[in-house]
Amino acid sequence: MLEWLDSKENAAKASQVYDSVTAGLQGFYRTKLLPIEKEHLFHQFYSPELTDADFASAPMILLMGQYSTGKTTFIRHLLQRDFPGMRIGPEPTTDRFVCVLHGESESTIPGNALVVDHELPFTQLSHFGNSFLSRLEASRLPSQVLEGLTLIDTPGVLSGEKQRIKRGYEFEAVVKWFADRVDMIILLFDVSKLDISDEFRRVIQATKGNDHKISILLNKADNVTTQQLMRVYGALMWSLGKVLDTPEVARVYVGSFWDQPLKNEKLRELFEQEEKDLYTRIAQLPRSASLRKVNDLIKRARLAKVHALLLDYFYQRMPTFFGHAKEQERMIQDLQNIYKEISVQKGIPLGDFPDPRMMQQILTPMDFSSFKPVDPAKLEALETLLTVDLPKLVQMIPEDQADEASF
Repeated sequence: MLEWLDSKENAAKASQVYDSVTAGLQGFYRTKLLPIEKEHLFHQFYSPELTDADFASAPMILLMGQYSTGKTTFIRHLLQRDFPGMRIGPEPTTDRFVCVLHGESESTIPGNALVVDHELPFTQLSHFGNSFLSRLEASRLPSQVLEGLTLIDTPGVLSGEKQRIKRGYEFEAVVKWFADRVDMIILLFDVSKLDISDEFRRVIQATKGNDHKISILLNKADNVTTQQLMRVYGALMWSLGKVLDTPEVARVYVGSFWDQPLKNEKLRELFEQEEKDLYTRIAQLPRSASLRKVNDLIKRARLAKVHALLLDYFYQRMPTFFGHAKEQERMIQDLQNIYKEISVQKGIPLGDFPDPRMMQQILTPMDFSSFKPVDPAKLEALETLLTVDLPKLVQMIPEDQADEASF
């Protein structure tokens, strides 16, 4: 089962690359990107300040699905053992987010203790409040698999508005937080229930912008005949087409990812090949993590540049004495045309600009006269980061790892 893991030699090489690239990213972020983020309120508009643990953390896999699709069982199958706090059953059993991490001994860490550990990349989850933290925990255990990966188990999604209200925290917002930071998102479906509830639809849509990370797992496939499986597969693709707004079809892995004997032996060869393909991709995550983190910082830096120029535009055009409110309202309503104007003036692709509706919502209660003009020195440092520093980090990554990374 563990033969899909990298050899120790490859793992050691990947670790050396990872450590050097991580150190470079941490230094560049602190000196060249963070100053302009702070000056132009980037963290109020988008995401909080990055920590050293965000750069140094192991690659993460987020597992999502409706209840009883086999998320927890899949983790057990991958690890080939139970993990602390594991609960499996035919009814909803996982009502919390569980971060399955490597540790020297078995232990369970409650959410409030987890988010104060600055060596782990979960400190920012404290912003979601005690109601969420009471439903967050970490499960540590010694495992060869977890030496290079962290697995995130999520609550099973049920149908109905009642569950959304009873959660007591913004479930979709938490999912988005994880989706923005993980290296892979696995959506699990049970062949016997393919319906996508309203909440699960919202959860999937919360991963928008991370579509390239998504893989689909059609689980418990040995419970149906070959002919039935073909129909189920077609129905799943049709349902996903209405939810995943991407030009490319997400990869679907078909099989029964548990340790029980197969009920349909005719499909054994197919299931084994699908399992091999999935585990090969998972095994590549630690090796491609360096490039993914560089890529994420490049995207963040490009957004920070656009954001700084946008707030500078607002600042420069605010009246000196009277008419602040009227001019501010006009610019908010005319945001798309302002995007086009800045795009032409600065030579920035329109695709780098944030969602105008999101920006309009955040900008409405703000005072544009409190914004600051762009500091030429900080903007130049950011340009150097994008054109010189980060490309050099990419060159440090061996070509075989760069080829394996998808973004």
